[in-house]
Amino acid sequence: MKKITKNTTIGEVLKINPNAEVILQGFGMHCFHCPMSQMETLAEAGEVHGIDVDLMVKKLNEPAE
Repeated sequence: MKKITKNTTIGEVLKINPNAEVILQGFGMHCFHCPMSQMETLAEAGEVHGIDVDLMVKKLNEPAE
């Protein structure tokens, strides 16, 4: 699996990690398919939503259970 970073766009995250929607929802993010989210990085989304981006990136890179 490709490594997800703070600079990975939400659109890329959704392609890389099949569990990404569930993980992102757990952080209070719900708009995955709007045009802006496809270009927005995790760092940008974290700033807007007040999310601990380092923790979110860690969770997105963990292997699926």
